[in-house]
Amino acid sequence: MMLKEKVVEVVEKEIKPLLLRDGGSVEVVEVDERSGTVRVKLLGACGTCPMSMITLTAFVERILRSRVPEVKKVVPV
Repeated sequence: MMLKEKVVEVVEKEIKPLLLRDGGSVEVVEVDERSGTVRVKLLGACGTCPMSMITLTAFVERILRSRVPEVKKVVPV
């Protein structure tokens, strides 16, 4: 399975359902296989929330890095 497929699977099955409970969501925009960088877009309530960077690093990045070790960094677009 390619890195992008692994990332999308974790986002769809684990991260999105939890964000949806609070009216937010996340979209995988790009996955750089070489650097392990994942670019995401926070949507809904997450897109306008002042805590969105904390959500991104403490939640989205932490889960992705723990489930997909090839992921080195998650950045917003």
